[in-house]
Amino acid sequence: MPPEKFSWKHLYSEIVTTGLCTGCAGCVIACPHDVLGYRDDQGIYKPFQTESDYGGAGDCSHGDKACTSCTRACPRFRAWEPEIDEFMFGRLREAEEVAGISKDIVLAKATDPVLREVGQDGGLVSAILLYALEHDLIDAALVSYLEGDGSTWKAVPGVARTKEEIIASAGSRYTYSANTLAYFDAIEGGAERIALVGMSCQSSVPPVMKQRKAGKVARRLSLNIGLLCSKTFDDAIFEELLDAEYGLKRAEIKKMNIKGRLQVWMKNGDYHEVPLKECHAFTREGCKMCPDFAAEHADISTGGIGAFNDWTLTVVRTDIGRELMDSMERDGWIEVRPGDDDPGAIELMHKLAKKQRARWPEFAIAAPRLVGTE
Repeated sequence: MPPEKFSWKHLYSEIVTTGLCTGCAGCVIACPHDVLGYRDDQGIYKPFQTESDYGGAGDCSHGDKACTSCTRACPRFRAWEPEIDEFMFGRLREAEEVAGISKDIVLAKATDPVLREVGQDGGLVSAILLYALEHDLIDAALVSYLEGDGSTWKAVPGVARTKEEIIASAGSRYTYSANTLAYFDAIEGGAERIALVGMSCQSSVPPVMKQRKAGKVARRLSLNIGLLCSKTFDDAIFEELLDAEYGLKRAEIKKMNIKGRLQVWMKNGDYHEVPLKECHAFTREGCKMCPDFAAEHADISTGGIGAFNDWTLTVVRTDIGRELMDSMERDGWIEVRPGDDDPGAIELMHKLAKKQRARWPEFAIAAPRLVGTE
């Protein structure tokens, strides 16, 4: 970060109100004064300043006194991408590294049949979390759950500390959950080493906090699992598309996935497909300018793309990620095969990563556009 004191008023005017805000909630959990809240209703998914008796929406009494925590935690503020690349990898990415810098690209899946069954595309993420918990590498994980009994299909942030909670959190939701917000519950439970499972925008939060020295929150986020993500949908998709056009009531949905189309499995055993072009109208605002498909700043990035539905395309980016994957394979927790076994998956990742970078607007800093890859 430059030496200038950038505060909430800068974040609000440059990020929150311009469409660049992804709703990751990094600023909320980093605020040392507890004056930032978060809206996740009516398609908002944005932070807001709670000091109703001080100035306007873009004002903050602590920011006026030189507090900079929120801008230090924002993975879209100013030169975020080159700053994180330098911090994590010691260099800037090359023009051809459209999906980010990596050490290994493999296909992986859990060996535990329960984790494979409840998880998405092989249950790798569930296996990583359980292994890290049982081997005393983390105290808790920030994940998402379905609200209540799951019938609303609303994704909400939560903490996983046990195998049962990991299993309950398994599977993909295609509406947004700011998993970072579960941080408060995690530390109230005594967690000091916390894993974050989040979409690409969220997976940039831990390293940008560490690079910009955002305090205790940064130090506690010790494992970063990113999910390949092209977009999430507003909750309105359930009533206005799936129910209204296809008669698929959210309370009766068992599972969803995206493989070139939205796949929906119902509790009665029925299976349906919805063309993605019909879903585009429900794209969440925070996704429309996001340039990061491949969770490029996670320790391990994972996604269910490619020819094999029961294997996860896995991008290992850091020493922490490589050591963890090697240990899990050695101890028989996961099966691993070369990524080159599915060249189409790697090609698709690069294609989608390049396409997503075109979303980054002209008014923002140029770095994520990766000039020279057109």
